[in-house]
Amino acid sequence: MESVWSKTAEFPEFQPLEGDLKTGVLVIGGGITGILCAWMLRRRGVDCALIEAGRLCGGTTGCTTAKITSQHGLIYHRLVKEFGVDAARLYWQVQEAAVGRYRELCRDVPCDFEEKDNFVYTPDHRAELEKELEALERIGAPARFVREPPLPFPTLGAVCFPRQGQFHPLKFLAAIVRELPVYEHTRALEWEPGLVRTQRGTVRAERIIAATHFPFITNHGGYFLKLYQHRSYVLALEHGPDMGGMYVDASETGMSFRNYDGLLLLGGGGHRTGKKGGGWRELEDAARKYYPHVKIVYRWAAQDCMSLDGAPYVGQYGKSTPGLYTASGFNKWGMTGAMTAAELLTDLAIGRENLYTGIFDPSRTILRPQLAANMLESALNLLTPTVPRCPHMGCALKYNAQEHTWDCPCHGSRFAENGKVLDGPANGDKQM
Repeated sequence: MESVWSKTAEFPEFQPLEGDLKTGVLVIGGGITGILCAWMLRRRGVDCALIEAGRLCGGTTGCTTAKITSQHGLIYHRLVKEFGVDAARLYWQVQEAAVGRYRELCRDVPCDFEEKDNFVYTPDHRAELEKELEALERIGAPARFVREPPLPFPTLGAVCFPRQGQFHPLKFLAAIVRELPVYEHTRALEWEPGLVRTQRGTVRAERIIAATHFPFITNHGGYFLKLYQHRSYVLALEHGPDMGGMYVDASETGMSFRNYDGLLLLGGGGHRTGKKGGGWRELEDAARKYYPHVKIVYRWAAQDCMSLDGAPYVGQYGKSTPGLYTASGFNKWGMTGAMTAAELLTDLAIGRENLYTGIFDPSRTILRPQLAANMLESALNLLTPTVPRCPHMGCALKYNAQEHTWDCPCHGSRFAENGKVLDGPANGDKQM
């Protein structure tokens, strides 16, 4: 099932890498983070190449709702609590700078960019809004409280960030990727310092950036403990209302709203990958209830990596991997997250200092409540005596009846019924 973005964009095709290659910086992964990294490196005169296991933007980037905002749910009171006011302020400043960078770039790229206010609402937790507004005031963010956002059900209000944005992500990326040295259908199979093996040869590089959504090298960095994956679903509806902005529930399992080209994009039905959730059925029920005259014209699903503390992991892959970098754990906010990560990783790759390195350091503490939940989920599924098993780390796969896939509750790998890998961190197909 294709998204409205993949149905309405013409994306260039690139040949696979045949044989060996030597380059200054190798970028692994052809989603928005990897493409922006390669684009920024080239603009700074750095010799680089990008390899992608399948087609560019064939994963989460092609299935996003494409909201460009520094408002990442009700995150700022959590950041203040976990990291302090100064770090929370830096987080907001770098995300807001990313919004501005998109605004600037999209002036020259026809990608349907629109400036919109963003709203995070809650039907039942007013105290959470109040805590967030207090944190935002402390860091200096120009947010405001909206008592009655124009949603089709009652809420207890919303926190609004002004002058955010939305766009067509694949039109944007198709415009900037055309002149980049890209190799599609080229899977990174193994890494060792300064070298990556593919199915048809090797790539030697002084620096390597793994922008593979979920980091694929399992013996460094501990990402199998630090990350889990969450699926969410989208319906594109004809004859729906113009919402006048972008809206998302403060809860991971609530609904989101935005418009594109006369369509209402209704998102939600979310659940941890490998667990049961509402999926498209929940959204279809909501559409019939709130908008009985709409018609469903597209449907798709996205998968996001969730970190332990709400901030992404961007920087050196592991403590013993100099020259290898990664970006993951965008917690459903991959548009500004990707821009921020690409800026930071580009600086690291060329040896330039970056003010925000410490905030996103992948080696920061993992002693967070989510760690225990991740460890318990892995233990339960490793001990479950059923087949099939995930080739990543051996967890028991669960059947997803809505999408006809086998999904891993531990780390989020997904497989088609014939065993073909659909989502990592598994780096190959599964014998079913």
